[in-house]
Amino acid sequence: MAQVLEFKLPDLGEGLTEAEIVRWLVEVGDVVAIDQPVVEVETAKAMVEVPCPYGGVVTARFGEEGTELPVGAPLITVAVGEKPAAGTGDTGSEGSGNVLVGYGTSEAPARRRRVRQERPVSGASATAGQAGAAGAVNGRTGAAAAPVHAQAVGAAAAVNGQAGGLATEDGPVPVISPLVRRLARQNGLDLRELTGSGPDGLILRADVEYALRAAGRGAPAAPAAEPHPPVSQAASPALASGSSATAAPAEIRTPLKGIRGAVADKLARSRREIPDATCWVDADATELMRARTAMNAAGGPKISLLALLARICTAALARFPELNSTVDAEAREVVRFGHVHLGFAAQTDRGLVVPVVRDAHARGAESLTAEFARLTEAGRTGTLTPGELTGGTFTLNNYGVFGVDGSTPIINHPEAAMLGVGRIVPKPWVHEGELAVRQVVQLSLTFDHRVCDGGVAGGFLRYVADCVEQPAVLLRTL
Repeated sequence: MAQVLEFKLPDLGEGLTEAEIVRWLVEVGDVVAIDQPVVEVETAKAMVEVPCPYGGVVTARFGEEGTELPVGAPLITVAVGEKPAAGTGDTGSEGSGNVLVGYGTSEAPARRRRVRQERPVSGASATAGQAGAAGAVNGRTGAAAAPVHAQAVGAAAAVNGQAGGLATEDGPVPVISPLVRRLARQNGLDLRELTGSGPDGLILRADVEYALRAAGRGAPAAPAAEPHPPVSQAASPALASGSSATAAPAEIRTPLKGIRGAVADKLARSRREIPDATCWVDADATELMRARTAMNAAGGPKISLLALLARICTAALARFPELNSTVDAEAREVVRFGHVHLGFAAQTDRGLVVPVVRDAHARGAESLTAEFARLTEAGRTGTLTPGELTGGTFTLNNYGVFGVDGSTPIINHPEAAMLGVGRIVPKPWVHEGELAVRQVVQLSLTFDHRVCDGGVAGGFLRYVADCVEQPAVLLRTL
């Protein structure tokens, strides 16, 4: 006798209270193993795959993709001890042997496919073809009919029924990319109204962008569908006058949630609570660039410039530990850390993230390079864990990659300081009493004025600049 167990959204740590379902990794009726990932969710910190602690047959899923669930809400139910009968994959026969607990609900894709194949369209008996076929059945009378799109299950079919006699389908939308779903959701676009141009009717980002542009022009979103009604001549003076100008797009509202919402909250809190100040200095980075070239020419793993700057940061924090601290406002105390967990700002497709290199003070240039590369790749793929995004004590911000010289960044609350590094460019510079073209960089330090005065901040920044200009200074700390 199978026992049905309910798996709830677990506490993902770091004070997170909710998560958004990005992509289901299992279907109802699938057999899952213990600790197999069943759903991909996005929290305010990162995108993670959630493993199920039970092994058995999935009997139900709770929440559609794009839905936010609080911690403790049901995710799936699993029949433990139940095995699927032979013929589970046969979706076209009533005697397929699917006797799983909960089978036959609206979430079972096999049942949906069978019903769709037997559904009459426009009063006629229309039967869908085998998987892999693509067809379109049009039955229109008078006014234009709204489209009904079949889901991508090996077949791409668009079915247009008669006006007033439409049947809608509630199957999953043929979309793989969570970015496509988000783009459509943020602009209020129903993906079920689109016909995908990808393989087997897969909806691509280009399809969504085309539909959004078409909505602004009043043109049909796709040749096989008309999800947006045309703009009337009276509603558009530009069109009425025969002008080629398009109507101005309506305002777009983007919810501040997920990573974007978490960043907004943290930046706003930093501005409210931290009395920050910024100082900056130009430095000749020519010798640092030469030292890096010499390191990489000696063989072995390549050393990144960011790793050298991080090594300089940790050495400077050892001399000026006041900046490696935080303020406990309730206790009215400055808490100084004995370790350096170095955060570094990274821009990704999902927004700004600040991964943290643990114990950066104990790492060499090679170790720092490898860890920066690993965390950067995880940030780009959205696989950073909450633990890799929190706990920093100081942040290094290399905004020079954007081609800018300087910035006054906002401190990453609850830290006390952030070092900013601009682009390194050739500039006229007085070197050894003569004018020369040197590789110059602007360095800036934004600090919490509660933890130190300007003398400490200036001393830190001057030491960093000295190490950039004369990397041999670092030999004193090795």
